[in-house]
Parts: sequence; C-alpha cells; structure tokens
Amino acid sequence: MEKLTRRVQAAAGKRPADLVIKNGIVLDSYNLELIKTDVAIVDGVIAGLGDFEGHHIIDADGKYIVPSLIDARVHIESAMVTPSEFANAVLPCGVTTIVTDPHEIANVCGSEGISYMLQDSENVPMNIFFMLPSSVPSTSFENSGATLSAEDLKPFYEHSRVLGLAEVMDYPSVAHTSPSMIQKLFDAQNKKIDGHAAGLHSNALNIYKSAGITTDHECITAEEALERIKRGMYVFIREGSVAKNLKQLIPAVTERNARRFMFCTDDKHIDDLINEGSVDHNIRLAIQEGVDPLLAIQMASLNVAECFGLSTKGAIAPGLDADFLLLDDIESFSISHVYRAGELVAESGKTKMGTKVTPSNRITSSVHLPTLRKDHLNLAVSKEEANVIELIPNQIVTKARKLTVDHDENGGFVSCSRKDLMKLAVIERHHHTGNIGLGVVKGFQFHDGAIATTVGHDSHNLIMAGTNDEDMIKAAEVIQEMQGGLAVIRGKKVIGKLPLPIAGLLSDKDYPTVIEELEEIEKALKEIGAPDHFNPFLTLSFLSLPVIPELKLTDLGLFHVGEFRHINIDE
Repeated sequence: MEKLTRRVQAAAGKRPADLVIKNGIVLDSYNLELIKTDVAIVDGVIAGLGDFEGHHIIDADGKYIVPSLIDARVHIESAMVTPSEFANAVLPCGVTTIVTDPHEIANVCGSEGISYMLQDSENVPMNIFFMLPSSVPSTSFENSGATLSAEDLKPFYEHSRVLGLAEVMDYPSVAHTSPSMIQKLFDAQNKKIDGHAAGLHSNALNIYKSAGITTDHECITAEEALERIKRGMYVFIREGSVAKNLKQLIPAVTERNARRFMFCTDDKHIDDLINEGSVDHNIRLAIQEGVDPLLAIQMASLNVAECFGLSTKGAIAPGLDADFLLLDDIESFSISHVYRAGELVAESGKTKMGTKVTPSNRITSSVHLPTLRKDHLNLAVSKEEANVIELIPNQIVTKARKLTVDHDENGGFVSCSRKDLMKLAVIERHHHTGNIGLGVVKGFQFHDGAIATTVGHDSHNLIMAGTNDEDMIKAAEVIQEMQGGLAVIRGKKVIGKLPLPIAGLLSDKDYPTVIEELEEIEKALKEIGAPDHFNPFLTLSFLSLPVIPELKLTDLGLFHVGEFRHINIDE
C-alpha cells in the first residue's frame, strides 16, 4: 500500500519520483509512435509519462527509450551455462525477461533438475519465468534419465515464476487422449500451454488448440505460420544456433496479424549469444527484411508479455515495471544501457552479478557409460543400400535417404569420407542399460576423427559421429571422465574438449571461460576438416530427437518420425 500510495502521488505531481528519465525519445508500443516525454519511476515501476521532477535525473541525451526485451522461449541448457551465468551473458543484449523450459535437465535429473534451475535463477538481475516440461521422456522410443508425471509437475505450479506447461511434443498422446497427457493438460488449463507442432496437418492443429495449446515455435514456412494464426495460436519466430526460421516466416507478418507473432531463440550456444545476440538479433534481422523497427521491437516485448499474461511488462507505460533500454540508434538497435525495475543492470557489456547455487551430487554425477569395445560399434548391413540420416545445414529436421554404403569383409558398415558417410552412435548413459543405437549419417563432411557429446536432445544420452571406431571409443572414455561435455578426437588423442559436469549439460564455469573452451573445440573441428557454415555439435545434438522429422537415432535404434516407429538399417 505504501508503494502504491507513493506511485500515485508521484503520478499526480504531489511528490517527486525516485527517478526521472529526461530528454529521451520514448517508444509508445500501443500506437507504434515515438514521443518526446519524461519517464517517471517510483519503486521500480513507471509512474507516468509527461513532465516530472525526481530525486534522481538521468539525461537520455536524445537516446531512444524502448521496453526491454523478452525471449518467448529458450532452453538455458543449450547455452551450456547455469541460469545465473546465462543472465550475465544476455542482459547486455537488452533481454531482462525470459521464458525458459528446463526440459533438458529434467530429462536427466527429473524434479531435482527443475528445482536446481529455479533456485539458481532466484537471485539474478533478470526475470526468469518457467514453463514445466510436458514430455519427460519426449517419447517411449528412447531411454531418458527421468520420468515426470502430472503428479510430479503439480507442486511446481505453486511457484510464482512458473507460468504453465511447456512444449507439448507428444502429439499422438494428445490426439488419442492418453489419460496421463490429458491430466497434464487439465492441470494447466488456467495456465499457459506451449505447443510443438512440427509438421502437423491442419486437423492436428485443431486438436492441439482444442486441448488448450496456444503457441508453436516449430513453423518453417510462412504458410504453416498462417495456419496457426488462423486458429488463434501465437507463433514464435525462432533464430537459434541451428534452427533459423526468421527469413522464411517474416513474410507472414502483416499489420493485421503482427500481434500474434513474437521472437525466441529456443536453442542457442553461448558463443552465438555473445557474438550475435539474443532476440535483439531477431529484431535486427527483421528490420533488414523490411519490418518497421517499432513493430519489430513490439514483437520482442509487448507481444510476448501479452501472450504469457505478464501484465506489468512489455511497454513504457504507467503501472508497468521499469524494464527499459536506452538505444543510440533504433534502426541498428544499438543498446547503450539496460534497466530492470529502474536499476541499471548492464552497460557496455558489463552486468550486475547474481548469486550462484551449488548443485547436488546427483546432478554432478549423471554419466554412467559402459566400457566400449570395437564389437559394440559393429554395424551389420546385409544389403548394398542402407537407411541413412542426411543432415540439412542449419536445420534440426533431417532427410531419410536410401544410399549405397561400403562394407568390410564381415558385412559391417565402413565409413567413407568420399561419400561423406560415417557411423553414428547413441549410448544410453543414465541407467546402465548398455543400450547402443547405431546408424549412418551423411553431411558432417569431416574426414578424420570423431566428435561426441552428452547434449543429445531430448534424453541426453551420449551421441557420437566418427570416421573410425577407435576414435569413437576414446571419445566415450573422455566423456565419462569429464562427467559429460563435448569432445573432439583424432588419432585416439583429445584435441578439443568442453567439460559439462552439471547433468552432462552445463558448465560450472563463467561464460567467458566456456567461450574459450568452445574456441578450442572450434579449432579442433577445423583440424578434422569439419565445415564452418553450420555448427556440427549443435547439429549432432538434435540427431537423437525422435519428434522432429524425418529420420533420427535413439539408444534403441533408427527411428522414422513420419512412421513413428523404429526401422532397421537395411529394411
């Protein structure tokens, strides 16, 4: 009541505001206009626009004052740093609010993983909201580290930063009204429910929307986007490290429907966040594609706030949180200062540090691999042709191909650099099952060695691609020693590695150190001849995701997404 009283009195001019920003050009996000006005702030909340006096004055000196940005969907784990370190990395990008889905760590550590992410994000200078993982595991066609039922999720809805249920990717369970899925959807009916409608036809969209699912981030064409808008859904336009959909989707955005579109990163490596940016990068790309800069900013702020019911965020207006940016230039979206709740949290790349939480031993001891022998990696192919996973650079979808492969004297598959064909392996690492899925992949293009990672969506088993078995075996040994991470092997020697001891997904180091280790990985990839026009590790990490078309590999074998079943290598 005291804060409300002070704010109303300041708005009425009966007392000075705590802080007044003067001489700035303010974005009116509702009319999409630029206006010259003061911004008065009391207790971290905007009290008014107009002519005000304050205890403290900031001279914006002609800079633009725009709402700070909101990433509509992000897996923090894809940046490979903790939530507190993630905040330090993206605050200079103008992002003061994110909506995250801890799906990755939940697949490894279950409820304990979600609790860790909530705790580590508690005392950071960023608003970190959560959507609860809906599909752990994502399907029954792989082995993950945990299973989360509706009963497991329900207590988390009491947390003030939990907004709803994250991407519902198990479409068959929704369509067939599986009791366990219906219970999860029912428990979230008064919350927000995100979708995952990759490749779904129009009637499937009807099913999703009737279940209360209101968003989708998996559109890859403008036509798909408009089909979702037609049904009253929101569309998240994604620019991640692998999935880059903005140029294909932005033609669908018009003045009539723009309020149903917003930006997200989804999955983005820490080096890409630092070098390119977060959703500020989406804004710049949209402007380059001809979108009005004011509209692009609205899509990255007000649209997201309204979608998720964040009623105090998204614009510069009385009664809203004083989360805003000072821009030197609006066309290039060059950021000079970042404010959250009226406090400066980032300037010239420097941020206000948060408080970290130490994870439990269960979370830091999650990798349990078998001791590999060469016969474990023998891939028998009885025919001349085999089912092959073909990569599509900078996409997480793949092509299912039938290609001629080379054999050894025992009928086993032999990698062939000339054909750009190599062995792919997924090894279960959670429950000592000994499961090893083997396949053939085309498109990595490196000519020697092996790459391996425990970042393997969604179950995060060990996934490796290699030109020879010896280097793949060495890669598995190194991953076990590090308790997860990334490794590049050549000639049975480690030429690059990045330890990720927190659930095999996150580093326990600060983000500049992680970037240095990623640079070591990049040098190692060049040594083995990997291409530089797409990210081999991030691409590798999606090859085990059996809900994204077309052909994938799990610890149980090759999986054809269109047919929704496992297939043999040579059928």
